[in-house]
Amino acid sequence: MNPETLATLRRVSTATLTTQMFKRGFRNVFMQGVRGLGTYEHNMVGPATTVRNIPSREDIDVMSSLGNPEHPQRKAVETCKPGHVLVMDCRGDARAASGGDILMTRLLRRGAAGVVTDGGIRDAGPISKMPLPVFCAGPSAPLNIVQHHAVEIDAPIACGGVAVYPGDILVGDADGVVVLPAHLADAVAQDAAAQEALEEFLLAKIDAGAPLPGTYPPNEATLAEYEAWKKSRG
Repeated sequence: MNPETLATLRRVSTATLTTQMFKRGFRNVFMQGVRGLGTYEHNMVGPATTVRNIPSREDIDVMSSLGNPEHPQRKAVETCKPGHVLVMDCRGDARAASGGDILMTRLLRRGAAGVVTDGGIRDAGPISKMPLPVFCAGPSAPLNIVQHHAVEIDAPIACGGVAVYPGDILVGDADGVVVLPAHLADAVAQDAAAQEALEEFLLAKIDAGAPLPGTYPPNEATLAEYEAWKKSRG
């Protein structure tokens, strides 16, 4: 990623990003039912490495299957690139975990930027205290093969009701997770930063008692006032 884009996406809100994507015609970019387990120093940001799951089956999904180095879930953890976000399609089924503290620790040590799943996460207490951002549908103790059978890595998936293609840029904050097509990330980040600068000014005016009409959204007089405010701040 462009380092400036990465730095910007680490600080702008997912609310701002959804607005910028809406202006570009994208309405379905925010994952539903996916929230962070912990409180993180800055936004989770990184390109997607994807894993697709289908429902498990009792004759295939047995404990011994997890010892296979080619098991897609384990292989994805072991091959996820530094700075990438591991994204798991669990069909919105949180009845079983899609990972636990050992897998999350391996990803942390490999330099992953985060984990996103619309399934559950076990060992949620310890994981919530890790510096690795983990977003999920909620805590769930049963191991993954109780409900999930991993079948594919780095293919298009659905997560939280949103299409995720390998390499898409994921951004996660206290509200949840937004998916940005990689080719739009630079422009979206730049416009999001400009939007938040303007909204800082508008929020101060509203907090000081200004009415909504003419302030939010701003009319020409308010925008002229904003430009003068920007100059005064250098």
